[in-house]
Amino acid sequence: MDVTHLAAVDSSRAARVLSEVRSARLAGQPAPVAPRPVIERSWERMLRSGVDPDHDVRADPLSREEVQRRRETSVLRHVLPVLREGLLAAADVAHHIMVVADEDGRVLWREGSPPVLRKADGLGLELGADWREDVVGTNGVGAPAVVRRPVQVFASEHFVRSQAGWTCAGAPLTDPRDGRLLGVVDVSGPLETMHPATLAWVGSVAKLAEARLREMHVESLERLRAVAAPVLARAGVRALAVDPDGWTAAVSGMPYVRRVALPKSLSAGPRWLPALGLCSVEPLAGGWLLSAAADEPVPHGPARIVLDLRQARHWSVQVHGGAGSWTRELSPRHAELLYLLAVHRSGRSAAGLAGDMFGDPARTVTVRAEMSRVRRYLGAFLEHRPYRFAEDAEVEVLLPEDPRHLLPHSTAPAVNRRRGSASPP
Repeated sequence: MDVTHLAAVDSSRAARVLSEVRSARLAGQPAPVAPRPVIERSWERMLRSGVDPDHDVRADPLSREEVQRRRETSVLRHVLPVLREGLLAAADVAHHIMVVADEDGRVLWREGSPPVLRKADGLGLELGADWREDVVGTNGVGAPAVVRRPVQVFASEHFVRSQAGWTCAGAPLTDPRDGRLLGVVDVSGPLETMHPATLAWVGSVAKLAEARLREMHVESLERLRAVAAPVLARAGVRALAVDPDGWTAAVSGMPYVRRVALPKSLSAGPRWLPALGLCSVEPLAGGWLLSAAADEPVPHGPARIVLDLRQARHWSVQVHGGAGSWTRELSPRHAELLYLLAVHRSGRSAAGLAGDMFGDPARTVTVRAEMSRVRRYLGAFLEHRPYRFAEDAEVEVLLPEDPRHLLPHSTAPAVNRRRGSASPP
């Protein structure tokens, strides 16, 4: 039985079935129907993290001043018109609300049907509230942020009992430049007002918002290119102009590279960069001018690599070597890949990593594409055929104190198997 489609024709019956499924699973008993896989995996994460299904626990909401500060600094402010145009008109008629949360799960915008907004207040779905999975349980804001795809949560598919009369459909909003999670857009309301097609609708509007961000990035690179062109023409050296995130706008005297890995805090002066070696860094309007200081990059020599996985959503790789030290924050997928390579120092083939990541050795195209991105900033310290860290590199992995918190977003089979071990690789 597909309860999501049952909800479209008989919401009361669907709610009863879902309640029976949830009660049976939490009691460790056979359920009348199997929960949807995305919901079952979320429930498993809730049980691992200790969320109480029978108690409504809420984090303190952010102050109005902090909400406003986050709004002003969030990239999501640029796509609010797209989200409003795509979702709000229909949401108000259908008695829904639109919720936009940042990458930390904090609700920054909340608009729509006034009666439904009042009901949301009763659930704690208010401005500044924290709706991460590990705080309030399975929901349409927290789950999409973890699995990185649209998720609909019906009635008692919510892990916490007090949310059983509510239904959400949320989609992640990611930065098209690097895949970084920017936040989640969600349409929520009472069960009887929702439809299975809501998920596709929300997902489509999220893609339109990401397309707008992509257009804005192209426009910013074009502006930087116009500024950089005369500078590069006069410089007469190997150089390139990049935006603050390292995306190349113009290049002179060297092969084109799509993006250069930059340290989190870059300043003018001589700097060593992983992809270029020793460079002179100068500010440009809207970016940086990177001029090669020598014909050849500085040799790396033996390196110490520290993979820091201690803090959820703030993973990083640090490289310390004779040519300097630098740190790069990692996306969830890259954190998984580098952890698996640290576990398997002898190396993994593309098929092996595909099995580790997806349980499907045939998904080598995805693995190769991601490893290509990793090699753009860590290539000097990685080998391939098989993929592995360089033999002379010292690799240290810093893990969370509680092994259950190892890469909590990850659904990779190999990571799931290792969450029960407290020992670093």
